[in-house]
Amino acid sequence: MRGVALKRFALPAVLITLAFLFPLLDDGLGLGLMFPIIVIAVYVMLALGLNIVIGFAGLLDLGFVAFYALGAYVMGWLASSHFNQVSFSFLSTAQSLSGGARPGIHISFWIVLLVAGAFTALCGVLIGAPTLRLRGDYLAIVTLGFGEIIPRFFQNGDNLGGFNLTNGTVGIKSIDSPGIPFLPESLSSWQRFGTLDLNPWYYTILVLVLITIFVNIRLRDSRLGRAWVSVREDETAAAAMGINPVTTKLWAYALGAVFGGIAGAFYGAFIKSIFPTSFSFNISILILCMVILGGMGNIYGVILGAIALQGINFYLLPQINGWVHAIGDALGSPLLSGADIPKYNFFIFGIILVLMMLLRPEGIIPNRQRQEELHDDSTGGDALGGTARA
Repeated sequence: MRGVALKRFALPAVLITLAFLFPLLDDGLGLGLMFPIIVIAVYVMLALGLNIVIGFAGLLDLGFVAFYALGAYVMGWLASSHFNQVSFSFLSTAQSLSGGARPGIHISFWIVLLVAGAFTALCGVLIGAPTLRLRGDYLAIVTLGFGEIIPRFFQNGDNLGGFNLTNGTVGIKSIDSPGIPFLPESLSSWQRFGTLDLNPWYYTILVLVLITIFVNIRLRDSRLGRAWVSVREDETAAAAMGINPVTTKLWAYALGAVFGGIAGAFYGAFIKSIFPTSFSFNISILILCMVILGGMGNIYGVILGAIALQGINFYLLPQINGWVHAIGDALGSPLLSGADIPKYNFFIFGIILVLMMLLRPEGIIPNRQRQEELHDDSTGGDALGGTARA
């Protein structure tokens, strides 16, 4: 019992405390990791959203980047001067600080986060309703199609019957900073991006990630979560027991889309600019790798998978070039000293993924049931086939 209590309460409490203290550590040691950590946290949120679809419900979604893009563009539409034909403001500190009316729509960042989540959930329902009757590879192909359609729509949405919805390849720029409603002076702390004061952004995404984790845990342990597991394991048997597979899968698709949209809205405000090229198919695959390598269905495994993969991208791969050059200088090897390692980053990244899948196919922190399936010799190929179908 003591070990269970330690795992369930003490360890998460320690990790959350360390997360809240990280800015002090980063500032004290001069690490300069705040920007990559914020981006990693965004991907943790995206991976947790996709884990609802893949890990809980067993639906292979290859187009999750579409919800990420939709959320970002909602922030661009409702918190910038893009629609300069109108002038509307609601609880926006950016509008208040200017001292007068500004063109465009300027709604509070906090409200837009909720709107982005609701809008992407609606889009998830509209996309999922006609397609979730499909299974396995067929569903994957359909979601892949939507993942390609949405970014292309944003790329060519600058002239929809004479109406500029997305500003095409130029994108939407100068997105409002969050601030706190009724406290216009708070905006200055969010706008000190150039001086590397990223603490407000860090704590905001940290709270959003914690909310996402809490909701994931509650969903996993709920009646709906058990229905997802039933559909994932055997859809026919679940239907025979009275579970509506289509409705159950639709809930997974919509709820996963909520977190993808909120993460996209935050990221759009954080980088201040939104471009359609920022939402390529590669992002969907990267998020999928985070879920699979971390451990499908295991919340903490997915978090660790997202941190590990983005840490490799942000820290390990860029550092390898310096390490190889240092070794070359020490050995007097001009081959190593002049090696251009960054052009092999994708090769190295691929090797790491292959080794991970060979050595630990169930993930870093696996779901117990999936781990038993992959290591049960009596099931042989059926276990692997079931995993591939999921």
